[in-house]
Amino acid sequence: MTNLTPQHPVDLHSEYLRADLFLNMGQPIEAAKVLAPLVEAEPQNEAALELLARSYFGSAQLGRAEETLTRLVELAPANGWARRALARTLERQSRGGEAVAHHRVADALGVA
Repeated sequence: MTNLTPQHPVDLHSEYLRADLFLNMGQPIEAAKVLAPLVEAEPQNEAALELLARSYFGSAQLGRAEETLTRLVELAPANGWARRALARTLERQSRGGEAVAHHRVADALGVA
């Protein structure tokens, strides 16, 4: 597990790349384990939030994916990818009505 305490500094960029590798290797749970402390250390880091959301979605942790995507949409309301991903996460939770607005924004932003 990653340790981000001052006594054990970690290169956050290296940890991000390691998590990205886990996700690309089909190991979203491992990616999320690496990313959670990274996002805690840098809560405004949109790239880390997006990768964490992808990890949660890929491992069917839909509640966590929704929470992370909601944070990302709050930080970057014009992030069409985050809007589309949030809509799909809501749909997977049988909440299609709530997904409609996010799909509309993603469509307006030109996200496929």
